[in-house]
Amino acid sequence: MPQLSQDSQECLQKHFSRPSIWTQFLPLFRAQRYNADIHQTTENGDPRAAPDFKPMGSERMEMRKRQVPAAPDAPGAAPGQPGVGSRGSNACCFCWCCCCSCSCLTVRNQEDQRPTIASHELRADLPTWEESPAPTLEEVNAWAQSFDKLMVTPAGRNAFREFLRTEFSEENMLFWMACEELKKEANKNIIEEKARIIYEDYISILSPKEVSLDSRVREVINRNMVEPSQHIFDDAQLQIYTLMHRDSYPRFMNSTVYKDLLQSLSEKSIEA
Repeated sequence: MPQLSQDSQECLQKHFSRPSIWTQFLPLFRAQRYNADIHQTTENGDPRAAPDFKPMGSERMEMRKRQVPAAPDAPGAAPGQPGVGSRGSNACCFCWCCCCSCSCLTVRNQEDQRPTIASHELRADLPTWEESPAPTLEEVNAWAQSFDKLMVTPAGRNAFREFLRTEFSEENMLFWMACEELKKEANKNIIEEKARIIYEDYISILSPKEVSLDSRVREVINRNMVEPSQHIFDDAQLQIYTLMHRDSYPRFMNSTVYKDLLQSLSEKSIEA
């Protein structure tokens, strides 16, 4: 590569005397020198003659790699805490560096440990399947008369729930039954905890078992969840009850679940 003359070098230094401008052109001179050395090495055939120059991006990466392992050994660092460049196993903050140990979440989890255990116990108390004697032929015939007669007996609710399961809408019956259980409670703490469980299971939009409610009812429930009572879900329960009555009940009466049950009881009645 042709070398600059002495006059040209002095002219450049005089023109770029300001440090900021000279710094901007420094990578260009480095790159030219690096390419010239590589070209000279290729012509000479001696790889050892090439100087050890690296682009500025590589130099920065090397500096970061050297600084990252040294961070945990910095003076004043608490033992057991991850360094700046490391990512701890319990790092769960939403900060840009993901380097904190989230002690706030640990404290909050410890404080919520007892209510969480109580929630599992109360959730187990919510009805899943009602125990009832086998329905009689008269009861099954009465189910066809009105939806209220179907829902008033445990056997009718179980048969209707079995049909809802085939339509992937069993959560409607589960929500209605959970509301009935909530109305029986008198203890304020249990009412608050059961109301929270019902909200998480059937009202929250994040729940896979969310029931279909209009926005007005949801807003009322959200306001009342600050201090819930045993009747906090009355409007929602009535809305789901009406939905099952108008939508699912007519299909249940024409389903194989109801017809097979009615036929089996009729045959037993004839045999007797």
